[in-house]
Amino acid sequence: MSIFFLTILEPRASRVQVGEDSLVVDLVDGRTLMVPIAWYPRLAHGSLAERKKFELLGDGVGIHWPDLDEDISVEGLIAGLPSRESQHSLKRWIEARSRPNAQRRPATARARGHAARTTSKRAKAHP
Repeated sequence: MSIFFLTILEPRASRVQVGEDSLVVDLVDGRTLMVPIAWYPRLAHGSLAERKKFELLGDGVGIHWPDLDEDISVEGLIAGLPSRESQHSLKRWIEARSRPNAQRRPATARARGHAARTTSKRAKAHP
């Protein structure tokens, strides 16, 4: 009798390209994902310069835009999940951006830390 072992690797981004209408994410396993910017209203409301300023989280498990306070997980992209932000929250964010000399909320260490902890836990669970 033979035993089959399957190792499931967490999907990770290796490269991100942000354009006027689409977000393109290359994965370390060779796949490429492309989704419309319209799925993520904060990206859609941001300037191209703000969209292009991003960082990969947790070794590529997510993408963070500090100037837009937006985080997108690679798993969510693969699942085809658009933003779930409420209209009320989005409206408050847009209003805060339009205020003169508005204090932008700094990138949250909590969001980055969560992605890193999630990756670390999964790595320990699947050596």
